[in-house]
Amino acid sequence: MKISVIIPTFNEEKFILETLKKVNDQKKTFDLEIIVVDDGSKDETINILEKNNSLFDKLIKNEKNLGKGAALQVGFKNSTGSIILIQDADLEYDPKEYSNLINPFLIYDADVVFGSRFRGSGPKRIIYYTHQFANKILTLICSLLCNKNFSDIETGYKVIKKSVIDKIQFEQKDFGIEIELVMKLSKMDAKIY
Repeated sequence: MKISVIIPTFNEEKFILETLKKVNDQKKTFDLEIIVVDDGSKDETINILEKNNSLFDKLIKNEKNLGKGAALQVGFKNSTGSIILIQDADLEYDPKEYSNLINPFLIYDADVVFGSRFRGSGPKRIIYYTHQFANKILTLICSLLCNKNFSDIETGYKVIKKSVIDKIQFEQKDFGIEIELVMKLSKMDAKIY
């Protein structure tokens, strides 16, 4: 099973190389297609990527910053894997977690898997209280509207079958894609883990 890892980037010169190396470490376990979508970076991100092009399969460059949602949509369209995994470029999420994210597809035939920064027994990075509070309110609203028990709708780890993502007509070009994905996947009655 091929997994397309989509890494949207915008001014990630500090983290992109380390992120790509950690994602590549997962090739020992998974068949990965690594797609980097640079969303108009103004720092050294593009230069770093071009000098290290052996660490990814595709580099897509947006001439100007269009937003995370737009970058993800370009990545979705250019992916060939049966599963799409979204990896933030800033290493807030560790690629060592891929097994936990992929297992529900193998064991339960999941359509979608969301990571959570607020559940599980492993170590959790401390985040700003205001960010967590806002996320919990958004998560509560989405859970009520969708009648689902989400724990972290703003998580960067979203893994979705390509066949499911191809059915979605996206509208959001910015970070609103996070909520849009949750809402539209819930309306599709996708099997979400």
